[in-house]
Amino acid sequence: MCSSITRRTTRFTRRLLAAVLTLPLSAAGLVAFAAAPARAATPSGATASVSMGDSYISGEAGRWKGNSVVTSGSRASTDRAWTGSAYDPARVYGATYASGCDRSDVAEVRSAPVTQTQLNLACSGAVAANVYRAANGGQSFKGEAPQADQLAAVASQYNVKLITLSIGGNDLGFSDVITTCVSDYLVWYSYCNDDQQAAIDSRMPAAMAGVGKALDEIRAVMSGAGYTAGDYRIVLQSYPSPIPRSAEMRYPESGWSRSDTGGCPFWNGDADWARDSLVPQISRALAGVAASKGAQFLDLGDMLQGREVCSKATRQATSTTAPSATTSEWARFVDAGLSSSQGTVQESMHPNYYGQQALGQCLTLLYARPSGNYACRNTAGQDASGMYLTAK
Repeated sequence: MCSSITRRTTRFTRRLLAAVLTLPLSAAGLVAFAAAPARAATPSGATASVSMGDSYISGEAGRWKGNSVVTSGSRASTDRAWTGSAYDPARVYGATYASGCDRSDVAEVRSAPVTQTQLNLACSGAVAANVYRAANGGQSFKGEAPQADQLAAVASQYNVKLITLSIGGNDLGFSDVITTCVSDYLVWYSYCNDDQQAAIDSRMPAAMAGVGKALDEIRAVMSGAGYTAGDYRIVLQSYPSPIPRSAEMRYPESGWSRSDTGGCPFWNGDADWARDSLVPQISRALAGVAASKGAQFLDLGDMLQGREVCSKATRQATSTTAPSATTSEWARFVDAGLSSSQGTVQESMHPNYYGQQALGQCLTLLYARPSGNYACRNTAGQDASGMYLTAK
């Protein structure tokens, strides 16, 4: 009996083996032994650093070297668009001034020459959907394709080493918050922080989901271009506070000096809320998204400390006092409510020429740290060379 069973088992085993050997390797489950398809090679072109996102990284307000209420000529040497006879913002923003993307010549990526090539895809006013690929819900903006689709072309031509993203502020309605707070100061004599906090809280979940999807879209583009995660780095950064807390304001709350000459039309309560509550809240939320998506995080919340618009530690340029990286404000004042408008309102409350050079130094310092999350801060009395990082 055992001998008969053994013979039948042997014949069955031989037939099974013969059948297996006639099948394609994939059908037999032996694909692992076949040669894996080769990964597309990372481009061998020049190394590149790419910035993506909104106005806080596109270079908005890079036209201005500090602030001044001087309205004529070079505006006490603060207006880099002055040609000697007229104002030409294209000298600073190039062709993107016409579209409103306002990519300045000192934008963060341009002020951080960490690679052979620096490419700025960011556009002032962009929301997260302007970063996604068109095939995945991305939207064109100001006459340009979605930024992820632009990145695909860049990634095929250059050896991309660093991608820095600033996005989410417009999804949260940050410009609306500023407009409301200014209006409450100039017109309604009321605080904005109560209703605006509720508005921010209601928008936060969707906004952060959008930031997360933007990071996913960037990863997908890079993977499609043949890059592995180790071939490049993604940095997600937060936003700096352009105004100081009330105790650090150089203009008193009474009267109209904050709006007429200072360009910082905010009540003390709203300034404290923006500096110590709103900006940190957004930074914490962005840090959480970066952690969940494996991106490096750069916290810029305190980057302008002591260099904000109307800060006691700074001063405006005058006809007898030239602007300076060590004494001037590093953010553009609100170009509304002043005795005479100088530039465009959309430049208001953004890092200016000095601030963008400081941001570039922050990015340069971070590039030397291949891992870990950091906050960037300035050193009082020094220019951009005094920027330094602290671990988060």
